[in-house]
Amino acid sequence: MSFKYELNKNYKNIKEFLLNIKEFFEENSNTIHKARNELKVIEYKGVKTVVKGFKVPNIINQIAYAYFRDSKAKKSYKNAIKLKNLGLNTPEPIGYIEFYKNFLFKESFFIAKKYEYDFTIREPLRNKQLKNREDIIKKFVEFTYNLHKNSVYHKDFSAGNTLVSINDNNYEFSVVDINRMEFKTVDLETGLDNFAKLWLDEDDIILIATTYSNLVNADKNEAIKLLKNSDRKLKEFVEFKRKIRGKK
Repeated sequence: MSFKYELNKNYKNIKEFLLNIKEFFEENSNTIHKARNELKVIEYKGVKTVVKGFKVPNIINQIAYAYFRDSKAKKSYKNAIKLKNLGLNTPEPIGYIEFYKNFLFKESFFIAKKYEYDFTIREPLRNKQLKNREDIIKKFVEFTYNLHKNSVYHKDFSAGNTLVSINDNNYEFSVVDINRMEFKTVDLETGLDNFAKLWLDEDDIILIATTYSNLVNADKNEAIKLLKNSDRKLKEFVEFKRKIRGKK
C-alpha cells in the first residue's frame, strides 16, 4: 500500500504519528463522533489532536480521488490553511494522509490540533434559557459575516459545525468540518442562505437576518424575507425526503 501526505512544518516532531495514523486510530477508543466518518481524540508527544478518519469511498470515487479530485482529507487540510492565512478561526491543521492500493484511493485521515470549546452554536439556538443567548447569536452572525467578507462560503454550515469558546464573557468561534467549502464572492442572498441549515425558528430568523443586514448595510425586511425563504425551502426539501423514505 502506498501513501501521500502533507505535514504542517510546525509539527515535524510528530511525523511518525501521521505516517502510522492507521494503527494509532485503530488502537484508540476515544471516539467523539461516528457517522459516515469517525472522529477520535488522540494525544501524541503531549499534543492533543482530533483525527478524522474518512471511510473508503465507492469504486467510482476511489478512481476519482486517485486521479481527478482532491480527497476530503486533503481539502480539509488545504481549506484550514487558507482560513488561517486569512486570519479566520479553525482548529490548527497538522496534516493529512491518503492511502492507495492497486492504484486506487482507499482511506484518508485529517489531523488537527484539538480545539477546546464550551459548546457548539446548536446550544444557543436550541436552549432559549441560555445565559446571554441573544448576544452569542449576534456574535456568531458577525463571525459568519467575516467569513463571507473574506469570500469564504461553508457548504455544510450546520449547527454542529461552529464551536463556541467563552472566556470572560468574550465569545470565540471556530469553524469545523470544512472539506466542503468554496472561496467566492458572497452576496446578500447567498450569505443569508448559508444560515438555512441551522434549522431556525421564526424569532431566530428575524434576529439573524436583522443582525446580518446591519453588517452588510442592507434592508432589514428584505433580509428577513430572503432568510425565511431559504429556511422554508430547506425544511420542505427535508420533509419531502422523509416522505419518500417512508414510502419505501
